[in-house]
Amino acid sequence: MPLRSRFLAWLMLPVLAVCSFNLLADATDGAAQALHLLDYIGADYPATVADGKVVDASEYREQVEFLGVLQGLVVALPQRAERGELEKGVASLAEAVAKKQDGALVARQARQLGAKLAVAYEVSQAPVITPDPARGAPLYAQHCSVCHGDAGAGDGPAGIGLEPPPANLRDAARLDRLSLYDIYNTLGLGVSGTDMPAFADQLDDRQRWDVATYIAGFSAQPVAAPGKTYNLADLARQTPAEVSAAEGVPAAATFRAQRAQPPQVQRGPAQLLDYTSQTLDKSLAAYRTGDHEQAYDLSVAAYLEGFELVESSLDNVDANVRKDTEKALMAYRQSLQDGLPVAQAEQKLEFAKGKLKESAGLLGSDGLSTSLSYISGLLILLREGLEAILVLAAILAFLRNTGQQSAVRSVNIGWALALVAGLATWALAAYVIDVSGAQRELLEGATALFASVMVLWLGVWMHDRRHAAAWQDYIKSSLVGGGGRFGFAILAFFSVYRELFEVILFYETLWLQAGPAGHNAVLAGGATALVLLVGLAWVILRGSARLPLALFFGINAALLCALSVVFAGHGVKALQEAGIFGTRPVPFFEFDWLGIHADAYSLSAQLIALIAIAVLYGRSWLAEKRRTQVA
Repeated sequence: MPLRSRFLAWLMLPVLAVCSFNLLADATDGAAQALHLLDYIGADYPATVADGKVVDASEYREQVEFLGVLQGLVVALPQRAERGELEKGVASLAEAVAKKQDGALVARQARQLGAKLAVAYEVSQAPVITPDPARGAPLYAQHCSVCHGDAGAGDGPAGIGLEPPPANLRDAARLDRLSLYDIYNTLGLGVSGTDMPAFADQLDDRQRWDVATYIAGFSAQPVAAPGKTYNLADLARQTPAEVSAAEGVPAAATFRAQRAQPPQVQRGPAQLLDYTSQTLDKSLAAYRTGDHEQAYDLSVAAYLEGFELVESSLDNVDANVRKDTEKALMAYRQSLQDGLPVAQAEQKLEFAKGKLKESAGLLGSDGLSTSLSYISGLLILLREGLEAILVLAAILAFLRNTGQQSAVRSVNIGWALALVAGLATWALAAYVIDVSGAQRELLEGATALFASVMVLWLGVWMHDRRHAAAWQDYIKSSLVGGGGRFGFAILAFFSVYRELFEVILFYETLWLQAGPAGHNAVLAGGATALVLLVGLAWVILRGSARLPLALFFGINAALLCALSVVFAGHGVKALQEAGIFGTRPVPFFEFDWLGIHADAYSLSAQLIALIAIAVLYGRSWLAEKRRTQVA
């Protein structure tokens, strides 16, 4: 990701000229391009003149050329009362450059004009969710370090021979003239005519803010006495140079440190739901312009990176509101996929936003209460762990009751490896690569469907051997020592891995929502759930030892086949949430714990599972009948 020596320079004049006279209906698009140019001028003009003389002729010519393009962009903006004043401001800026006025003066004039333009055309220059440089680090490593180097010095292996070379992101003087929004904007728009691409299609808004914050850290130093605390909007819009001029050098050092690590680290429900609402607005704007694919992608991101992260907490307050809000969001998304008229899509969006406001009112703005933090910590682990515990306990009870200790060891190895893999996946997602909400749901959906097939196989397998004679025949064949043992281990692995990864992600979000005051309550809730799950497993194992073999096999088989149907419903729903395919609501009852959702696709998957159970059990019944007749 070569951010070249100028973040905002070398925009292709023909491309910008076309944009300036053929803007889309959405005013924000043209205004963002104009802001992009103003940021470039404010950052790079000061190095082109000194004492009223040009010191870099080629760079100075670029400033003049881009001012001409900027004038075209502003003239092409939709008519508003402020546009005339903006046109005069651009003309005044061009005159200052023509007179080769002081760089600091021109830079300040450009930034002031940019601020007026942003207000006039409602361009948001601040993130909804507090940026997290820890999330930005793996994204930088994945997309940027190959050109800019691990430390941002512009010395990455792919940057060798590039002209101009990748930017030195540790150049404090230049970074001081860029706001966090400037860096974010460059990541989204790229630098046309250079090797710096636009990442708007690869990184969503939240990810670009996270990367921008991480990059800002290259020029920041720890501050012993923090002093003033800046709000998030100021950290995004202002530059260290502006803060230094207004408040002094020590204040600028504090500002650099805080924009590299924003102090507002708690992501309360209000932030996440605001993110959902604003991203949905962007989705509708894209739909109006005819970009249906981008509109759909934004609607998926709005759900996965916002609302879904508060679902568990909302479930514990009012499950019906959670379901209604989720349905409304999915209905809006489906309207985009179906290509409905804009007016109908807008109507569905307004209804969904109303549900979001209702959800926000239930959860509060700053964070979760102590009681809600405890309940959420308890139910997340209890709900997600119950299915895995049932599968594991059933398998272990079955193997121990039939004396297959070697297979028991295989199952224990399977779930132990799942614990390691789950923690490794979490560490990878947190520190190496960024796992998006869509990827998370895709992983959950795929493992759920795989587990559905596996537990169905195991349930029918147990049913076939529920009689003593059949079991003795199986023992003689020694299959548990080979493929059967491996199958048990694989099932144990996927049953635990699927649930564990989801639990880790939910707890990570809950930890941020609860805030420091609620951390102990979250831990207490998780500990309580762990004790309950262990107790449940012990009851199943101890109780199953006293059951007759045929009854025990029958109960286990029925349980596993039921779980197969549950997993099928959960798997399809997860793939729908990931945006892999759409939704088709139908009049039917819902029961989340059983994976039953009032949706044609989800119910169809469960119907297929039920048909498979009926066919396989019917085959088993016919085989048993033939054996009885022969005997």
